[in-house]
Amino acid sequence: MRTRDRVLKSLENIYRGAFTAAEDAGEGKAMEQLDLEYQRDQLELEVLLDIRDLLIPEKPDATTSLLEKAQNIRKLTKLR
Repeated sequence: MRTRDRVLKSLENIYRGAFTAAEDAGEGKAMEQLDLEYQRDQLELEVLLDIRDLLIPEKPDATTSLLEKAQNIRKLTKLR
């Protein structure tokens, strides 16, 4: 499984390439849009990685029921 850092680094590399291309072409609007999209996608990935971490037990022999996993996700997403 990919590590959190590797996933986020891949996202950064993709956007960095597109941002550089837009910068070289002098497309300021595209650069602004890419910056916003990067921030949005980074936040979404962070949430998905947090959920993944909740669903995968830390220890191979640790047993967590499906109900406990669902409760952990609920705690993560609960608005306060």
